[in-house]
Amino acid sequence: MATAKKPAVRNGFKTNEHIVYPAHGVGQIVAIEEQEIAGMKLELYVIVFEKDKMTLRVPMAKAEQVGMRKLAEDDTVEKALEIIKGRARVKRTMWSRRAQEYEAKINSGDLVAISEVVRDLHRASSQPEQSYSERQLYEAALDRMAREISAVSKITETEAIRRIEDSLNKSPRRVAARGDAAEADVADEAEDDEAEAA
Repeated sequence: MATAKKPAVRNGFKTNEHIVYPAHGVGQIVAIEEQEIAGMKLELYVIVFEKDKMTLRVPMAKAEQVGMRKLAEDDTVEKALEIIKGRARVKRTMWSRRAQEYEAKINSGDLVAISEVVRDLHRASSQPEQSYSERQLYEAALDRMAREISAVSKITETEAIRRIEDSLNKSPRRVAARGDAAEADVADEAEDDEAEAA
């Protein structure tokens, strides 16, 4: 009689569990292996990132150091969806500096920080076109956010993207853009000037 293989649990992570690896997003632990490297025995998490067709072996001792974490809780997902309804907060610094900050937020693996990038770089159809690099960062942030929401809520990535876009479209600024866009922009600029003066 065959016995069902119980998922192995090490350091709070178990096989078949979805996790977030900051530099690559959502992956699944498919196995926990032991390997001998340079005469030392190492226990490794074998993580598969299906969408990227990539497998990563992470030494257990390094998992915490690299920021590997469990999926976000439902309330964190709700907080992230709430953040993207807010007004974009774009600093008036050079694009290269802002791009570095956005990239750092995306690679932090923090769902809330990633949602801030989605909010700040989202463009409604009535707004000016994005540059290529803005679009790349926006797509990367949207993809990371959708993958995690999809895994947490057990829905497809397409459904997760729809949820994100629904939240983005509820933003007061986007609603205003569909109405009297010029008036909304003047109000936004006045708010920005007040914020800078404060």
